[in-house]
Amino acid sequence: MLRISQSFLRKIQSPGARELRRCLAATPQVKVEEGRPEPQTAKNHSFVANIFRGELETSQLFPYPSVLDEEQREYIGSFIDPVTKFMTEVNDAAKNDERGGLDEATANGFWEMGAFALQVPAELGGLGLNNTQYARMCEVMGAYDLGAGIVLGAHQSIGFKGILMYGTPEQKKKYLPQVSTGKVLAAFCLTEPGSGSDAASIKTRAVKSPDGKHYILNGSKIWISNGGVADLLTVFAQTEVEDPKTGKKKDKVTAFFVERGFGGVTSGPPEGKMGIKASNTAEVFFEDVKIPVENVIGEVGNGFKVAMNILNNGRFGMSATLSGTMRACIEKATEHATQRVQFGQKLCEFKGIQEKLARMSMLHYATQSMAYMISGNMDSGSVDYHLEAAISKVFASECAWYVCDESIQILGGMGFMKAAGLERVLRDLRIFRIFEGANDILRLFVALTGIQYAGSHLKELQRAFKNPAANLGLIFQESSRRAVRSLGFGGVDLSGHVHPKLQPAAKQVAECITLFGQAVESLLIKYNKNIVEEQFLLNRLADAAIDIYAMSVILSRASRALSQELPTADHELLMAESWAIEGSERVKNNLRKTNSTAFLEMYGKMSQQARNICQAGGIVHTNPINV
Repeated sequence: MLRISQSFLRKIQSPGARELRRCLAATPQVKVEEGRPEPQTAKNHSFVANIFRGELETSQLFPYPSVLDEEQREYIGSFIDPVTKFMTEVNDAAKNDERGGLDEATANGFWEMGAFALQVPAELGGLGLNNTQYARMCEVMGAYDLGAGIVLGAHQSIGFKGILMYGTPEQKKKYLPQVSTGKVLAAFCLTEPGSGSDAASIKTRAVKSPDGKHYILNGSKIWISNGGVADLLTVFAQTEVEDPKTGKKKDKVTAFFVERGFGGVTSGPPEGKMGIKASNTAEVFFEDVKIPVENVIGEVGNGFKVAMNILNNGRFGMSATLSGTMRACIEKATEHATQRVQFGQKLCEFKGIQEKLARMSMLHYATQSMAYMISGNMDSGSVDYHLEAAISKVFASECAWYVCDESIQILGGMGFMKAAGLERVLRDLRIFRIFEGANDILRLFVALTGIQYAGSHLKELQRAFKNPAANLGLIFQESSRRAVRSLGFGGVDLSGHVHPKLQPAAKQVAECITLFGQAVESLLIKYNKNIVEEQFLLNRLADAAIDIYAMSVILSRASRALSQELPTADHELLMAESWAIEGSERVKNNLRKTNSTAFLEMYGKMSQQARNICQAGGIVHTNPINV
């Protein structure tokens, strides 16, 4: 057998090899037992995960997904006009907001249309929509009433989603007809007074009864959408779990499906809120609630994974919903801009207004593109979409706020008035940057998950050096790749995936991916595991990743439009080219900040300012006039 010594490898003098050794020296040591095969890193098809390695994974990006057959398109198309008519003629968003809920006729109408069970299989009472069809319905709902959308979404996107994803056949047969046609509302109970983003720190506890037939649940949950009106609740609680290997017992979160009829479930009064007033939000209390062991969702102790997967699975629906909201805002702003005359000109003839409308349209296009890219991937069987879904939620919630705010600005004083309807939309939109994963936390989730994936690659190389004879291909492949990149070559190439007219834009995006991967690697080498504490840097990486994903999705969709010669192809080309120019500049600017001494020093000074403010209990009082 061929054997190559570590001393021989140390003699390799190529720039790539020297850099590789520095990377491995900076990587935390990993124990590898003698005689055991080297662990292999599972293939991750996530586009976003792979850009953290500076690599291109296009299987979930190109071509832009088209997952609906003719029958599926006709099926979802048959709902668009009736639902639109219902939302404009029956549902009244302004009145829902004023009364703090849906009236009986509206609620009954939603039940009769099947709007409360869009993805429940038809044989169990639902419409049986796939993810792409569901996204289309969310888009329609988002254009008319976000408050009513929360009532529907809290019920099905998270409320009983655990049963759809993890339920046993018995659980599905028992509960899905109730939440589909039985007019039984569901809710998702995770957040507590002491645990918001830190979901693993919940205090609500479920203790198994002596006879082993029930769990006894005690605790409370806050800010629960549908909390005061739901009769079926997905509840997360700490349970004592025994480690099968060590026999030791420790607390782990378990998910339960709880009926209000079990007894011991009560609710507080509806919360007063800034927006989404049409939805009931209340605190929910559990006092000695007896839950049959058959009502565990998934496995005992696996509740945290259940909760995160439910939230991950539903986030694409939020971007679809908000793309509908953005479209409605843009239409209202455009109508005003094409009719309002000032200084002898229509508003739409002013360059400043044109820039606003163009930018708003681009943000809508990107948000909508992400929503259907992710839903299409999910319908195609993807399991590696969680980073993309998190990005779509952050992007959509922030873009929708911007678009609505700019629409109000275009309408001027009229936009500030209730009659225009935009002030309600703005109030409703504010929660989307907070719930189902606060954007601050999701940015860290994107950055740290991507960094972990990039770091695992370095660990894989480290393990390869433990047994170099068996891993020569990997070692020399990586050495060559780094050597080539050190000379300015060997970056990713998108040219084979996009329409010829988009080649310049593709080149800009590819350059960003290469620079992004290099920045991530440099930060890993510099900070090692302490990178988790550098939130200033992590946020810049997350913002760069968001921009790269947005640019790439738009390239994919615009390429489809050009290849199929769609009527909107030229318009989509303009948006893709504009996005590539602006997005690449933002990416490069964010990456520069991660390696800038001046910015890092500024960050340190800002941190000290924040500590001073906290110690002072508020603003540090300065005296501008010495009085």
